[in-house]
Amino acid sequence: MQRLLRFLIPAAAFASHVVAADLRLGMIGLDTSHATAFTEILNNPAAKGHVPGGRVVAAFKGGSPDIESSWSRVEGYTKELVEKHGVKIHDDIATLCRDVDAVLIESVDGRPHLEQARAVIAAKKPLYIDKPLAGSLRDGLEIFRLAEAAGVPVFTASSLRFGSNTLSARGGAIGVITNAVTSSPAHLEPHHPDLFWYGIHGVESLFTVMGPGCISVRRGSNSTGGIEVVGKWPDGRTGTFSEGKGYSGMAHGIRGSMPVGSYDGYAPLVAEIMRFFKTGRPPVESRETIEILAFMEAADESKRRGGAEVTLAEVLKTAGRR
Repeated sequence: MQRLLRFLIPAAAFASHVVAADLRLGMIGLDTSHATAFTEILNNPAAKGHVPGGRVVAAFKGGSPDIESSWSRVEGYTKELVEKHGVKIHDDIATLCRDVDAVLIESVDGRPHLEQARAVIAAKKPLYIDKPLAGSLRDGLEIFRLAEAAGVPVFTASSLRFGSNTLSARGGAIGVITNAVTSSPAHLEPHHPDLFWYGIHGVESLFTVMGPGCISVRRGSNSTGGIEVVGKWPDGRTGTFSEGKGYSGMAHGIRGSMPVGSYDGYAPLVAEIMRFFKTGRPPVESRETIEILAFMEAADESKRRGGAEVTLAEVLKTAGRR
C-alpha cells in the first residue's frame, strides 16, 4: 500500500514559492458560493474571520453547461466579484496566471479540474483545488503526477478537515483512534462518483480523525436508508462514513471518546490556504488525499458488487497507479 501511495512533492520544490508580501490571487470557477465567500474573507478586512495576506484580483468564470447548479450561478457570482471586490475577469487561464502569484480552483464540477490544473501547473503557480480534487481517482492521480514533475505545490481539502474538534482528535486528545463515525449530507450528481459531489465532506472528516492507511471498504445503507461506508484500517481499527442531514460524528480512542466532524466555517480553511501559498508546504499530504479519492471510488465499486469488500489497492491499480 505504501508503494501505491508514495506521491509526495519534494520539499525542495517549495523554496521558490515562499512569498513575504501580500499575494495577488487568481480564482478559477465562479459557479460556487465558495468563490464569493472566500473572496469576502480574503478581500474585506471587516469580514468575519478575515484572513490577511492576499487578495483575489483576477478570475476565470468557468462553469459547466450540463450541471444546472453550475451554469445558473456563474453570472451572479461574477457580478458580485467584479462590482464588490474589483476582480478582473480573464478569458483564459494562461492569461490569468500571468496576473497572479497563486491560484484557487473553485469550479464546483470536479471534471474540468485536471485541465484547469494543467494550465496552472504549467505556469508554475502554487495551487489550491477545492473539493473534489477531480471527477475521478484517475484524474486526481494525474494532477499530482503533473505537480510532482513540475515541482509545483498543490493541495486540496474540504473545510470540514479544519473543524476544531476534528483537529483535536487528530492531535491526540483521546489517544490513538480505534473507531470513528462521521456524518454529512451526500447529495448525488450523476456525472461524479456518488461521494465525490458532497459526501466528500464527511469522508474528509473521517480521514482527518483516522489518518491514512485504509485497506478496504464495504458499502451499505444506514438506518435511514442513506449511504454508509465502513472502512477497515490496520490493527482492527474501523472508520465509517454515514450519510446524514448535518455535520457530526464521534471518535473513540484509547483514552476516551469525543465528538468530531463539526463545520466551523470557511475561515480556518482559508487561513490554511494562505499559509500554504506563503510557505509552499501543503497541510494535507497527497497520499492522504489519494486515499480519500480511492475510498470513495471503492465505495462505488462495492455498491456495484452488492456491498462486497473492495480494497483500495484494487481501485488504485485500475486507475493506473501501480
